[in-house]
Amino acid sequence: MADEPELETGAESAPEAQPSTPGAKLRAAREAQGLSIQDVATRTRIAQRQLEAVERDDYAALPGIPYAVGFARAYARAVDLDEVAIAAEVRHGVHNSDMGARYEAFEPVDPARVPPRRLAWVVLAIVIVLIAGYTIWRTQLMTPPTGEEIAQEQAQPAAERTPGVAPVAPAAQPVVFTAVDDVWLRIYDEAGERLKDGLLKKGESFTLPSAAKGPMILTGRPQALSVTVGGKPIAPLGAADRTIADVPVSAEALLARGAAPAAGPAVAPARPAPRRTGAGQGGTGRSEASSPAVPTPAPVAPVGDGTAAPQP
Repeated sequence: MADEPELETGAESAPEAQPSTPGAKLRAAREAQGLSIQDVATRTRIAQRQLEAVERDDYAALPGIPYAVGFARAYARAVDLDEVAIAAEVRHGVHNSDMGARYEAFEPVDPARVPPRRLAWVVLAIVIVLIAGYTIWRTQLMTPPTGEEIAQEQAQPAAERTPGVAPVAPAAQPVVFTAVDDVWLRIYDEAGERLKDGLLKKGESFTLPSAAKGPMILTGRPQALSVTVGGKPIAPLGAADRTIADVPVSAEALLARGAAPAAGPAVAPARPAPRRTGAGQGGTGRSEASSPAVPTPAPVAPVGDGTAAPQP
């Protein structure tokens, strides 16, 4: 009979010994399996200090509410507890705490599956390299030609003119750009309005609007363009793989690149002037070249027998 009160006291204290918080339940399940906090950290790949905060129900020590719920779910899986129930209890406890004001909608299913920080840095470095490479390529493409290149471009049309071909009136002469290879180009008028801007794929063509005023072109691969005016091919707009900018591409400008200089009238070879004989020397004033000289017979004097003897 003396032992009866002690048994009753133990029976009454048994329900009180049951863990009531999610952290206490997780700790009890871990200890029941004989696992240390480090063993759970190895299974879940969660830092030990964060698991200890979960056991203490100290959610303010965690990075945020989604991590508190996610860490508790991973911990529950590691010790064979109902992760859904544990997550619900943690979420309920968070909402009833001071952290409820900063609730976040995103909740990771398993923080252990979040990519490591090292992978994030590698991805960031790759992105930076790609952006830098694109910037350098774009800078080279947009670099305007030097003064020497412009002088060569201006001198080239005169050297490529074909003799004997008269320039054709540019009126109603369509200017067509055909890509012999994929090429990026920009065609704009004198006001800066872009008539064509982008990639012209191989085989595609672009016809310059007839109303365009002062059209010019910018491209980094002039050799990839075949230009015709009224169906007649025009010389390349520039050297291969050299950026050209502000190059006029109107019908007049393109025809001038292949126009021939005006041909002068044929000049007959000079003939020598005829020599004339002076009148004071017994000449008749006629040209010796037009009338041959006729010898004058010598005068004769009569002799005694009536015959005429020649006089010296």
